[in-house]
Amino acid sequence: MAKIKVQQIKSRIGAPKDQKGTLDALGLHKIRQTIEIEDTPSMRGMIRKVHHLVKVVE
Repeated sequence: MAKIKVQQIKSRIGAPKDQKGTLDALGLHKIRQTIEIEDTPSMRGMIRKVHHLVKVVE
């Protein structure tokens, strides 16, 4: 399965509770933290939910 890198670019302060939970589910806790996850439809949906807080690093 393909992998994608996701980096948190903005703070979670002020974000709704569900978006904070999505960042936790992705494994992102700090600004500029980069993780590598599998490219599945569910992960793409989580990234889309917090698209304003993260960026996909290719």
